[in-house]
Amino acid sequence: MFKQAAFFFLFLGYFSANAQKQYNVLDWKTDVSLNTYLVQQMHEQYGQRRTNFNAALKSKKQTLAYIKTVRQKANEVFGKLPKKAALNPQITGIVEQDGYRIEKVIYQSFENHHVTANLYVPNGSGKFPAVLLFCGHEDVSKATESYQKTAILLAKNGFVVFVIDPISQSERVQLTNENGKSLTRGSTTEHTLLNLSSNLVGTSVAAYELFDNQCGLDYLVTRKEVDANKIGVTGNSGGGMQTIYFAAIDDRVKVVVPCSYLASRENTLATTGAADGCAQIPNEGAHLLEMSDYLIAAAPKPTLVLAGRYDFIDYNGTQQSFDDLKRVYTSLGEPEKVSLFTYDDGHGISKPKRENAVQWFRKWLYNDDSAIVEPDLKVLTDGELFATEKSKVNLSFPNEITVQQHNRKLSQEYLKNREDFGGLTIEAKQQHIRNLLNIDVSNQNISSENVGEVKGKFALFQKVIIRKQNEIPLPVLVYYPQKEVRKVVIWISDGGKNKLVDSAALMREYIDQQDVAVVFADLRGTGETADKPELNDPKYFSKDYRNAMLALHIGKPLLGQRTQDIQTILQFIAADQKMKQASIEVNAKGNLGLVALHAAFLDHKISSVNLDDCIGSYKEILEQPLAKDRYGLVLHGQLAHYDIPDLIRWMTKTKVQIN
Repeated sequence: MFKQAAFFFLFLGYFSANAQKQYNVLDWKTDVSLNTYLVQQMHEQYGQRRTNFNAALKSKKQTLAYIKTVRQKANEVFGKLPKKAALNPQITGIVEQDGYRIEKVIYQSFENHHVTANLYVPNGSGKFPAVLLFCGHEDVSKATESYQKTAILLAKNGFVVFVIDPISQSERVQLTNENGKSLTRGSTTEHTLLNLSSNLVGTSVAAYELFDNQCGLDYLVTRKEVDANKIGVTGNSGGGMQTIYFAAIDDRVKVVVPCSYLASRENTLATTGAADGCAQIPNEGAHLLEMSDYLIAAAPKPTLVLAGRYDFIDYNGTQQSFDDLKRVYTSLGEPEKVSLFTYDDGHGISKPKRENAVQWFRKWLYNDDSAIVEPDLKVLTDGELFATEKSKVNLSFPNEITVQQHNRKLSQEYLKNREDFGGLTIEAKQQHIRNLLNIDVSNQNISSENVGEVKGKFALFQKVIIRKQNEIPLPVLVYYPQKEVRKVVIWISDGGKNKLVDSAALMREYIDQQDVAVVFADLRGTGETADKPELNDPKYFSKDYRNAMLALHIGKPLLGQRTQDIQTILQFIAADQKMKQASIEVNAKGNLGLVALHAAFLDHKISSVNLDDCIGSYKEILEQPLAKDRYGLVLHGQLAHYDIPDLIRWMTKTKVQIN
């Protein structure tokens, strides 16, 4: 009996799914459409970047001009960093070791935001060259065995080494309960959630990490043991990415050694997709910045790239980026200052890589190119290396300000900016918001194709594909009433149109009114063109993460693209002989409510908007960092200009109902 019941429900689910498929309009494999579009847009940007790069190599003068340009662009994408506070460094403990000591250090970057670190100091007198060591995503961070061994090997070879904990790791977990327990599954999730709220206020987790690291260097150069003119930087994995960014921004660094991260941004985003939030900076593609450009910005400083031939980091991309570097250094007449060391292993800074890193630092900061052989090295536990009293900064410092809290503070500081923005004319606000959304108003020509009809439970629908050149085709279902059309109702939903068309509550009302046409539409990335769930790692808390991040990367946020889809539908209605004179209402379910609001603000033809289950303010994202599926709502720096209640208040001629 149980088997029969189970089979019945399985059959019912299968029947329901296939019943919905009858409402599909597009006849190709549609779940790749949005990603394919975004990748094509990205390839166009990087194609232009390659043209610029190749032209820059024609002479040393042009190469230097290119280096200057990428430095400027790198600074632009990082944006305004926080205001530095007094470092107020504390040394909370010292561990004496064989030939060196480890100092447990805490310093402040912005006000009431503390950074934990370990300082490795060789025995002996005099000023030593120093190396900043940035950590990858291991939870124990600075206590990771390979990072300890890297620091020890450097210290035993005459370097002061400063190993800095990134936010979200070890003692610096940001999203915790009152007992200091992390609220997420790990640093990569926390980085990504923090990056979302950071983007809204015009910054990023990458920028926060850069800022903490710069303050770390500020502290390092105050140490009497350190030669401030001989500073190197290295890091593995996520720390390798920090190293690459740091090289582009901070000119105090003289030698650069990234490990297990340098690849091709273009290749990675086109294949495996966006990784953790700490490595994603909005508008990077729009600025034509490849990963190699951050190291090119530091040229011709001595740079050694460490790589594993069988790393999950794309080794072909590593070779492409290194080729970029080699060509730049050759153009500058200093090819000997850049090198690639590849070992037949995978991800991480293994013993051979550590030995080559230390040899490279010795070569350029000691003028000694002797081979380095790593002996057996003793490492400590994470507890032995903790700098804070209670193993977490937000337990040890009662007034600790987390990144999330700092983002909320920034939002408050932008209040005057938002008031000033609200004082602009409606036309000026509309233009500015179009720019933020990156809507192309010149692309107006559309075509529509009727591809058949389908009988629903309550009505007959026309299947229509709306096309606009170089944009994703939109599938819509149109219901025409028997009488002259007085009103057109557009329905959009996160769950897609197919789940709405057989709603008795919806369709019977419209049928009874007899003069209402209904357009059920799938905006890009929803319904028929929704991305496959399995292509979006659940640890990122967003079912459209890879597409949302790629959209931000190329400077075309999903919110803007979907708002433009609504405008395309409005053009379709205006060209339809039966609907063109009717008033227009937009109903939206879920996150697409913000799309409807933006479309209504930008186009007076929408007379009313009804929203169901839509956030009422972007402050909800700042206050509820663990909420899911929010990346598709993000405009970089939006809260410096307006919030959702502002948008509603300005729409004096449009009726807005929020359920």
